[in-house]
Amino acid sequence: MSKPLPLLTGAPPAERADAARNREALLQAATELIEGCSVAGITMDAVAARAGVGKGTVFRRFGSREGLMASLLDHRERVWQAGVISGPPPLGPGAPALDRLLAFGASRMRLHLEQAALIEAAGRTWGENHAVLGFATLHVRLLLTELGTPGDLDYLAGALIAPLNISVLRQQMGPSGMSEARVLAGWESLVRRVVGPAISPGGAAADRR
Repeated sequence: MSKPLPLLTGAPPAERADAARNREALLQAATELIEGCSVAGITMDAVAARAGVGKGTVFRRFGSREGLMASLLDHRERVWQAGVISGPPPLGPGAPALDRLLAFGASRMRLHLEQAALIEAAGRTWGENHAVLGFATLHVRLLLTELGTPGDLDYLAGALIAPLNISVLRQQMGPSGMSEARVLAGWESLVRRVVGPAISPGGAAADRR
């Protein structure tokens, strides 16, 4: 069984209860605005007006529009990571390692496609979040270990995660003209090739005794 994973988006700094409430109110306001229009239409002025605070409050809390978008992504990432750690199978514990690995890829790809505009708006503020990549890499590595996959598992985990990056997905589904179903099928084929002989015909880890 895979080891339980800690949340790895990077622990937020400790803050007063009222400050935490204000932060959540601002994030909720931004979320509601995105649902009503689009990420491109979100401004700091609009978020401030929606939350009933001054624009300066939004800037003090998040620093910039990129910082606000990164905070929205951080919140969604924490929800997704919680699903991996303790949610229902096959994404969460309780399913065979291969099923969990395939569910991870499908879920991660869907999450990135749904958040593509947010990721772009957050820019380097989110793109340099090594804790997020660290969580995904650790999770995949643990599943590969459970499957008895041979080779350099740190490298293989990174190689399996790389195609799920939004820049790669956009290239494949844009200029390359691939459908989402084709991209996911290709990723699943890659997983099976990497895992290879570690998997029995029934899809479970092979007995190596």
